[in-house]
Amino acid sequence: MREKLMRFMMGRYGTDTLNTHIMFFVLFLIVINIFVHSYVISLLSYALLILEIYRSFSKNIYKRYSENEAYMKMIAPISRTVTLYKKRLSDRDHRYYRCPQCHQLVRIPRGRGKVEVVCPKCHTHFDKRS
Repeated sequence: MREKLMRFMMGRYGTDTLNTHIMFFVLFLIVINIFVHSYVISLLSYALLILEIYRSFSKNIYKRYSENEAYMKMIAPISRTVTLYKKRLSDRDHRYYRCPQCHQLVRIPRGRGKVEVVCPKCHTHFDKRS
C-alpha cells in the first residue's frame, strides 16, 4: 500500500508552505462555522480544501513552485517580524535596535546604562539605553 502511494505521488508537487497555511485556514473556518452555521463559510472552506488537494496532487511543479514563491515573498515581512519578536523575547541578555542610517539590526548587552552604539555596517554612532 505504501509503495502504491509512493508511486502515485511520484512527479506530483506535494505540500509546501502555502498548502499548509491553506489547510490551517480551512480548519479555522470549519471551527468558526461550527458556531456560526454560515453557508458562505462552509462553501469557502470546501473550495479552499479542494484548492489545497489540487495543489498537492498537481503535476505542474513549476507553476505550484512559483505560486509558493509569490506567497512567501508576500508574507516575508510578517514572518521576519514574528521571528524578530520571538528572538527578542527569548534573548533577555541583549537589546535589539535598528541603525537610524542603514536600518541594520544591532544587538547590545542589557544593563549597561546609556551606551554609544556603532553600527557594524555603516559605522554610524548613535546613543541608546541598554
